[in-house]
Amino acid sequence: QLQLAESGGGLVQPGGTLRLSCVASGSSLDYYALGWFRQAPGKEREGVSCISRSRGITRYADSVKGRFTISRDNAKNTVYLQMNNLSPEDTGVYYCAAHDGSACFLSIHNMDRWGNGTLVTVSS
Repeated sequence: QLQLAESGGGLVQPGGTLRLSCVASGSSLDYYALGWFRQAPGKEREGVSCISRSRGITRYADSVKGRFTISRDNAKNTVYLQMNNLSPEDTGVYYCAAHDGSACFLSIHNMDRWGNGTLVTVSS
């Protein structure tokens, strides 16, 4: 059974960068579309970015377009989220998730497996 483990979160100043990683075990990521989601304090979990299973089609929430980049390395069974020009509004717990299919979704309801999350704090 697929298990996901995020890393790379931390405290960063506004305007800074972070790169999140999500390593899979128990199954190959070749079979899954992947996504990054986040949950800010007191708010619902929301989709940030996703990447399709084989064609590498990507989608981004409007709030992160032009600043965040999702990528995947199936050989390493890993998905990444490069986050640039971070702002305090990007603070939250970031989760990676997998959908057992080819299409890319930003809805939490379409995802089948979740990691435990990594905390990102953007503050001066």
